Amino acid sequence: MSIPEIKKMTIQERLKTMEHIWDSLRDEGFEPESPDWHETIVAERKKKMNSSDAKFLTIEQLRERYR
Repeated sequence: MSIPEIKKMTIQERLKTMEHIWDSLRDEGFEPESPDWHETIVAERKKKMNSSDAKFLTIEQLRERYR
């Protein structure tokens, strides 16, 4: 399938197709490798969560923040 053909699809169709592709990769045991920087970010966030600096928001607060 070419890019011009893909662009003719609706966004819904493209997203559904991407979902099917990821599912097919997962079913074959494909596990993408996380980049090195990802481990650092996760460790920093865990450290912050366990400290007194962590601030947790409800879903509603988060939605309000990004409106």
